[in-house]
Amino acid sequence: MSSPSKWPIRSALGSLALLLQSPAMAGGLMLYEIGTDNVGLANAGAAARAQGPSTLASNVAGLIYLPGTQITAGAQMLHGNLEFSQDAGSNIPGGDSGNAMEWAPGGSLFVSHQLDEHWYVGFATYGDFGLNIDYDDDWSGRYFLQDGELIGMTLLPSLAYRLDDHWSFGLGLRAMYGMIDSMLAVDNNPFDILDRPDGSLEYSDNDWGYGVNLGVIYEPQPGTRIGVTYTSEIDLDFEDSLNPEGLDRGVATVLANRGVLGANTQLDMQVPQTLTVSLYHALNPDWALLASVGWQDWSTFGEIGVQLDTGDPRETTLDANYRDTWHLSLGTQYQATPLLLLNFGAAYDSSPVSDHNRTLTVPMSENWRLGTGVTYALDKQTSFNLSYEMVWMGDMPITQEKAFPPNDPKRVSGEFEDAWIQALSGSMTWRF
Repeated sequence: MSSPSKWPIRSALGSLALLLQSPAMAGGLMLYEIGTDNVGLANAGAAARAQGPSTLASNVAGLIYLPGTQITAGAQMLHGNLEFSQDAGSNIPGGDSGNAMEWAPGGSLFVSHQLDEHWYVGFATYGDFGLNIDYDDDWSGRYFLQDGELIGMTLLPSLAYRLDDHWSFGLGLRAMYGMIDSMLAVDNNPFDILDRPDGSLEYSDNDWGYGVNLGVIYEPQPGTRIGVTYTSEIDLDFEDSLNPEGLDRGVATVLANRGVLGANTQLDMQVPQTLTVSLYHALNPDWALLASVGWQDWSTFGEIGVQLDTGDPRETTLDANYRDTWHLSLGTQYQATPLLLLNFGAAYDSSPVSDHNRTLTVPMSENWRLGTGVTYALDKQTSFNLSYEMVWMGDMPITQEKAFPPNDPKRVSGEFEDAWIQALSGSMTWRF
């Protein structure tokens, strides 16, 4: 438990910083679901399939399997069941959270072009990082987080080279535009003496971060491919003052004296590096098997630096106690007719946080996903994909306290029960 003197930093700023770890689709905030046929395969074989321009998001070396010019445009909707129910261990007045994950749209665009028999170029834009969370205004955990949104949009120009019939290599230069907008309630009656409505603190900023995507595909024989892809860490530095609204004069004075109000608050976040190894193997003209194994470096992301740029600067590290995550997926494809391809996939992702360290601002756990989809060729140049996936996170018990007031800490206890997320995506591919 933090000492009382650090309460504004540990509780107010800590909640704002930790909202960045909102509900997960992969091991942390990295999304496999970006409006492509990969949704129906639960990421199985993603770094080896190279069946369309969306390979830019999973392995840029896959460009060498795309002749001519090809374009894929995708759209999707995400929806979840993420509702916290408090139990008798809570001592903060308020209700349950309501569903914090309603429908959220997304989209993507991928373009590939063959320069000659060895060189290929591509460009992609997609959102594969972050989600949003929106609790009811009067819920019991409002002093930890009210609502927050983190969006990471990627721009990815890429280049791929075919060395020979067996080896191909790819390089993508990744620019990510990150946006954060968050709010938490502030208790205007911390000692339960007066009856005053809550105030709030809001934090909002945006930043650009840069990294690289590297990919290799080895094809030992036609119809069998092994793909390896690496994405580097990306730094996003957010900077804003904590904007108060409706604060009691006494509470505002305490926060101002401790350097919270009016402070230039910097949040240094690292989008983690990742490594994925995939297999694609055609058993015969009708059936193919796919698999992926992945690693994500979430232990680095769990250490979030906070600096207050004031005349009396303070500096601390908010350690979310994150750990690296692992991904395993298996899938199959069945060419039912010359025009119709069926996809099936299942996957498991470990949790970046233990049950003991889970918080209301980090409602994450291990997750299981099941996906299916169909790709239909409208003609020789055009195909359409429709995919669906269910991500199961299960029950997530949480007990969390604030250190202030020290003689009677605010406590919220309860459970996210039967938590899940579903994704519905559709995409079109044109070949020229």
